[in-house]
Amino acid sequence: MSIRVTRSSMPKLEDYVEEIKPIFKSHHLTNMGPVYKKFQHQLKEYLQVPELSLFVNGHIALEMAIQALGLCIPGGEVITTSFTFVSTTHAIVRSNLKPVFCDIRESDFTIDPDKIEALITDKTVAIIPVHVYGNICDVEKINAIAKKYSLKVIYDAAHAFGVTYKGIGIGNYGDASMFSFHATKVFNTIEGGAIAFQDNKYSVPLHELKNFGIHGPEDVESIGGNAKLDEFRAAMGICNLRRIDECINARKRVYNRYIERLSGKKGLRLCKPQKNVLANYAYFPICIYQDDFGKSRDLVFNQLADREIHARKYFYPAINELHCYKERYGNQLTPHAHDISLRVLTLPMYEELDLEDVDRICDIVLE
Repeated sequence: MSIRVTRSSMPKLEDYVEEIKPIFKSHHLTNMGPVYKKFQHQLKEYLQVPELSLFVNGHIALEMAIQALGLCIPGGEVITTSFTFVSTTHAIVRSNLKPVFCDIRESDFTIDPDKIEALITDKTVAIIPVHVYGNICDVEKINAIAKKYSLKVIYDAAHAFGVTYKGIGIGNYGDASMFSFHATKVFNTIEGGAIAFQDNKYSVPLHELKNFGIHGPEDVESIGGNAKLDEFRAAMGICNLRRIDECINARKRVYNRYIERLSGKKGLRLCKPQKNVLANYAYFPICIYQDDFGKSRDLVFNQLADREIHARKYFYPAINELHCYKERYGNQLTPHAHDISLRVLTLPMYEELDLEDVDRICDIVLE
């Protein structure tokens, strides 16, 4: 049986049908209707954030957060990481800003805060760090740097749904945080995303940006696009939110079995739990050091694939080595990100993954 690197969590069909019945009765399919508002309220409570705006996907949410915070300044630079999904960098570049790549910490793959200050110039307008695999950035150091230089901070929290730090929802850090609700994530609305933010002065610009700039029934005050989450996906979100703790607990069982089987193996490095962090078990990355392990990352990847087990080289290559960015930003060296990108492999991780299959995966890795 084929095992994918991830599998979307879904509610029972009858639960979803029950949730969408009012939509069929009202014919209110989109435009921030009652199901959208119900989902928005429940999500704010779960994430423990004061303000939240829903979007059709996480990528466009990040782009519109950049715009809403007034960062689209000609010649502006944004310090970010090269060890992320390409969406993060695309959002910066599509906003006519220059990404300035900072290297990562080898311990948790997040942006290295000790290397940020050296990259700040008079053109720097913001920092966009990324919480990676559910590992969170050093939010306290980043906050101190941002305050010192009067910079905005937008976190890419696509991997960090439900994560808390010192008991506080991770969406409370920085000026804003983007969450992705893509089908592959811990929590999904099929496609979707959100911006959590602290200052309600961003509520109106975020609303107008995703709704054509419409301010009232007869007034368009600004130029916007169309990025609204529809009622059907909001209903999926309500259903999946109802069972999110069950989902995370199931992923934790899978995570613990991987830890039991793979910990302490020469040439394999696993992520250590972060202090004061309540995890969401979004991914299970391993780093393979061929000289000690005896096999390369690519060989392990291929051996798994030969047995229809689909791991992922996530993230490879590093962003500044991708074809679309190499010539423009390839001279921005990030040696730790480069090294990790050549070693990292994310193993299958989802709530319905059977522990016998986890053992089979581990056997193949270790054989």
